[in-house]
Amino acid sequence: MSRNVSVNVEFLTRVEGHGHIVVDVQNGRLQKAELQIVEAPRFFEAMLQGRSIFEAQHITSRICGICACGHSLASIQAAENAIGFIPGEQTLQLRKLLLHMENLDSHILHIYMLVAPDLLGVQSFVGLMKDHAVAVRRALRMKKACNDVCEILVGRHVHPISCVVGGFTKLPDHRQLEAMQKLLLQVRADLAPTVELIGALSFPDFCRETEYVSLVSDDAEFPLLSGEIGSSDGVRKAKEDYQAVTNEFLVPHSSAKHARLSRDSYAVGALARFNLNADKLHPAAKAVAKTIGLTAPCHNPFLNTAAQLVECVHCAEEALAIVEQLLAKGVDQSEAVIVGVNENQSIPVRPGRGVGAVEVPRGLLFHDYEVDAAGIIQKANCVIPTGQNLQNIENDMHKLVPEILGKSDDEITLALEMLVRAYDPCISCSTHFLEIDFVGR
Repeated sequence: MSRNVSVNVEFLTRVEGHGHIVVDVQNGRLQKAELQIVEAPRFFEAMLQGRSIFEAQHITSRICGICACGHSLASIQAAENAIGFIPGEQTLQLRKLLLHMENLDSHILHIYMLVAPDLLGVQSFVGLMKDHAVAVRRALRMKKACNDVCEILVGRHVHPISCVVGGFTKLPDHRQLEAMQKLLLQVRADLAPTVELIGALSFPDFCRETEYVSLVSDDAEFPLLSGEIGSSDGVRKAKEDYQAVTNEFLVPHSSAKHARLSRDSYAVGALARFNLNADKLHPAAKAVAKTIGLTAPCHNPFLNTAAQLVECVHCAEEALAIVEQLLAKGVDQSEAVIVGVNENQSIPVRPGRGVGAVEVPRGLLFHDYEVDAAGIIQKANCVIPTGQNLQNIENDMHKLVPEILGKSDDEITLALEMLVRAYDPCISCSTHFLEIDFVGR
């Protein structure tokens, strides 16, 4: 079709951060399709240099108010890996519980507040109040439940307090575990109508085969907190070799780096995890995938939202199982980490390098620290999921635009906005730009 199309969406809405969609079609030929990231680099890696590994998680949780717990967990994992500290089983279970709650909370936000308005034909989440007030109240109720569980477990969801290197400074007692159980049972009840609502909606029909990357493992557990790096193209590497996977590179229209592995780009996130690990999901989550018709492998990026819905059920069920296990056997309160002026002396410190690799809501997150004999970070690197997705989003745009040239300009614009939103980008987190050497200084 011979036509001209110019799309210039400044500051895309219903995503975290600031990005522009720029598309130019001349005489039916696509000249440009870019997701321009315009935020300034935030230099968290520089902030970490010279800081103790025992305070790093409090700094890195400020990278994101949505994935604060995920950044804390990746930071702690990197720090413990660097000094050779191996956390106990109870600590790992509580960390998995925290990660489940963060993924659940963020997915609910994305499904109801960022994507549902497009699928239901309204301009924003506020517009849902008129005809879908029950669903709005359900979403807010589930988000509050997730935040309440996090508050019990780590003091607060945004920028957690008690999750530290070595464990937790405060452990839940029996009464608090019962409170978490009650909250999770309510979430379980609210997820059933959520599945019914989202399952009845129609997602755009689009397919582009790509490489998917996530944590993988040889055991039966759906890998979120530990594992190796795997890809749908057969790549498998230890987390310490993450840079051979991410292969970050610069593009002139973005203040965030792009990434590629076996192809021009790859994707991380809920759909990637589903494609690589669907057989390890909780049975209830598998049932949801069957109900909504989601099967692996799936190459429709719009269905990342459907994969998030499946993960919601998985995370809720696994979180509830952890709480019920702790209720049955009790929490060993002696494992609480005592923090004070001599906290460095309670956990032996040694020089080394450590890498944390954690599956946060938007995909695989890496923290990499080099630590000296005093536990001071000498060098840090953080690779964020959205940065890994940016090139894949643009490649999707390049395929999508020619397929929808028969639509109106407004319909094309909306389709592109929906495509970017489907990835659930966290743009502020991704602004990881370049290293600067000041000559002569």
